Amino acid sequence: MIFRMSRIGRVLGAAGAAMLLLGAWPGGLAAQEPTRLRSLSTADDSRGWAAVGRLDFANGSFCTGTLIAPDLVLTAAHCLFDIRSGRRQPDAGIEFAANLRDGHAAAYRGVRRSVVHPAYARADAGMARVSSDLALVELDRPIRGVDLAPFRVGALPEGGALVSVLSYAHDRPAQPALQERCNVLSRRSGALVLSCDVDYGASGAPIFALRGSELQVVSIISAKALQDGRKVALGTDLEVPLSAMLAMLSGEDGVFHRRAAPPERGGAKAARAITGAKFLRP
Repeated sequence: MIFRMSRIGRVLGAAGAAMLLLGAWPGGLAAQEPTRLRSLSTADDSRGWAAVGRLDFANGSFCTGTLIAPDLVLTAAHCLFDIRSGRRQPDAGIEFAANLRDGHAAAYRGVRRSVVHPAYARADAGMARVSSDLALVELDRPIRGVDLAPFRVGALPEGGALVSVLSYAHDRPAQPALQERCNVLSRRSGALVLSCDVDYGASGAPIFALRGSELQVVSIISAKALQDGRKVALGTDLEVPLSAMLAMLSGEDGVFHRRAAPPERGGAKAARAITGAKFLRP
């Protein structure tokens, strides 16, 4: 079987190079039919989703990002690299627009600094790159407000699980769109293979799973792919790399510096030390 994969940050456009990965496709998983994308065009539509926003870059590209703390945005590592030069996007040229709809956002913030997964390498191919395609962006000022409460992060779901995705894309840059139901088709090499509908600009988009009564971010969109002519999305494993990245945030000198643990969504007290932080499991 053949996966044809391409990055889906707006940085790629139509010129994104395809990567090939050979491997067996697991069969036998029962999946519910995915729902269609629904645009969140009003304040009522976007209630509960305002912590998701658009990351805009100085070169004109954009990706999707999610607040996981008042001053931390989770996105894909490849978003932070210019597709033409291969260089890191300057932090000073990045802006996060929370809950951006039709040119207006609930909050705009600049970026103080950013860090990518320590194992991420743009030269890696296939699932090796997907599994480390993770970045954290530290904002220059926290975003506060009940409607903008950060999402908590949960453990990677198993194959067959139902998930939701909220994303911006090249053909709908002004409004996010929600796919309320798509499926985890399999877990492969530290990544998820999903039936979710994604396109250029959706890189970094949160993948949500319902844990009890709470929506948690369980992965982010890294790439789209074709498997035997079928469109699939690929998501990144957050659990191990994000724990390390939260414990040590990259400084301007390239050295990792310890930082305090972020507060939890839903009003829970952030009394844990970062070294004792644990991921939520279903």
